[in-house]
Amino acid sequence: MTSCLPALANSVTEPDGSAVIRVLSYNVRSLRDDEEALARVIRACAPDLVFVQEAPRFFRWRKHAARLAAKTDLVVLSGGATAAGPLLLCSLRAFVERTEDVLLPRTPGLHRRGFATAVVRFGSVRVAALSAHLSLDARERRTQAELLLSRLASADTPYAIAAGDINEPPSGPAFRRLSGALQDCWTVSPWGGEHTFVGSGPPRRIDAVFATRGVEVLTCGVPEGLAGVTPADLKAATDHLPVLATLRLPAAP
Repeated sequence: MTSCLPALANSVTEPDGSAVIRVLSYNVRSLRDDEEALARVIRACAPDLVFVQEAPRFFRWRKHAARLAAKTDLVVLSGGATAAGPLLLCSLRAFVERTEDVLLPRTPGLHRRGFATAVVRFGSVRVAALSAHLSLDARERRTQAELLLSRLASADTPYAIAAGDINEPPSGPAFRRLSGALQDCWTVSPWGGEHTFVGSGPPRRIDAVFATRGVEVLTCGVPEGLAGVTPADLKAATDHLPVLATLRLPAAP
């Protein structure tokens, strides 16, 4: 694990209305593991937006989502069971314009998938956010990547960020489709660790943060070595590692 990382840019609204934000993508495995460790990791990352996958979807799921938000000094933005698992959390910096939970077409015999989406403002900048957890089935995953891009294109915002569990590495067709149309933030400005799934098999990068052109990617990677993020907490929190990105959203000219 990385023992020391370059300092991250702090979240800030600049005098011209541009905004620097921190975004975190995290598969939390339905909060089945050590929730306190999970909360410590999220708080240490100090995110403005959290793109959650595998949020609780069953009995009292809203209560579980609200509890996680409260433990991390965030609020629930959209998603959860009504999006089939993806969830968005945000800090109080975000001014919320609208939210929508989207259920995707279901393939018989496969788990229903969805998107948690929102449009928010930081400073004077409007940005669309989409949390996704793509299918385990390769063909369905490729279709869902197209639906994700279509959804971002219809948001009518200067910038958009999508993040989530892609369920395949960068060499896969769905990942390649997304990284061809959007900036794969790890590739643009790598920082911290690369691999997000290390629990079984060879280490893989199957979770990612993507951003539309025009978003300035300052850093992106697994926050191994970030102050307050310990190897023990990363291992105990869930079976995925989080992806933390710092992004600059320029003000509209």
